[in-house]
Amino acid sequence: MSDLQAEGKNAINSPTSPALADVHPEDTQLEENEERTMIDPTSKDDPKFKELVKVLLSWINDVLVQERIIVKQLEEDLYDGQVLQKLLEKLAGCKLNVAEVTQSEIGQKQKLQTVLEAVHDLLRPRGWALRWSVDSIHGKNPVAILHLLVSLAMHFRAPIRLPEHVTVQVVVVRKREGLLHSSHVSEELTTTTEMMMGRFERDAFDTLFDHAPDKLSVVKKSLITFVNKHLNKLNLEVTELETQFADGVYLVLLMGLLEDYFVPLHNFYLTPESFDQKVHNVSFAFELMLDGGLKKPKARPEDVVNLDLKSTLRVLYNLFTKYKNVE
Repeated sequence: MSDLQAEGKNAINSPTSPALADVHPEDTQLEENEERTMIDPTSKDDPKFKELVKVLLSWINDVLVQERIIVKQLEEDLYDGQVLQKLLEKLAGCKLNVAEVTQSEIGQKQKLQTVLEAVHDLLRPRGWALRWSVDSIHGKNPVAILHLLVSLAMHFRAPIRLPEHVTVQVVVVRKREGLLHSSHVSEELTTTTEMMMGRFERDAFDTLFDHAPDKLSVVKKSLITFVNKHLNKLNLEVTELETQFADGVYLVLLMGLLEDYFVPLHNFYLTPESFDQKVHNVSFAFELMLDGGLKKPKARPEDVVNLDLKSTLRVLYNLFTKYKNVE
């Protein structure tokens, strides 16, 4: 009988109700003029979106491993501010003055307010667009939560590589005069790593990649000749710039050859296996470059490890500029 009544009710309402795409049952409980945002199911199936969520989840759990916190679902696990508090405290090395556990909605929002104010103090000077609020985070708005996490990951230079140009279709549901109305908007979650890091100054490699890909091969060939002139002394040879410098070993050895010293093997991993070991090697090579009087590389160690060709070329060109006449 109840099923029959529900079917009859739908039949009466459907001609005057706008079509809604996969509205969650709880969205029918909206108050008048209240709205709820959700990601269109087709966008959730997009491989780049799935990769973004996966990378962010893995990063959060790595940061909070000592807290014995495991985040499985971003909206459900972050909305009350508890995990966000721990995450920010770990990343920023600070202690927030908030209650540890809050069950009431008011208490949760107060905690979120404190956490987000601390986030804003960090991000606002860097010019980040703050595309979230206490209400949107507490309301489990997935787009707001993802914007917040992407901003934190970029600000704290997380050792991860976020997929670039992730855009999702967002369904915004609003209740007006007792009826649910939906609209679709496109939301950009990530751009390029360089843009998100705030490094807007362009250099020769940006121009090469964008406008002169034919000349790129000439530059790569010149750099391969340069590095092999030195690495050949150790019976090593490079054929692929993209991959052979990604673990940092050749970078460390190259610095020793260019500066004419032996690098103790206990200072780096000769056969690195994990991502962290590779990042250690590249970071160590960057330290040797600084010791040699070079400027700090524009690239991040994580970018080189993640096979970002432009970052690797920048690092090698830096070396070429100073050491091209070294025999």
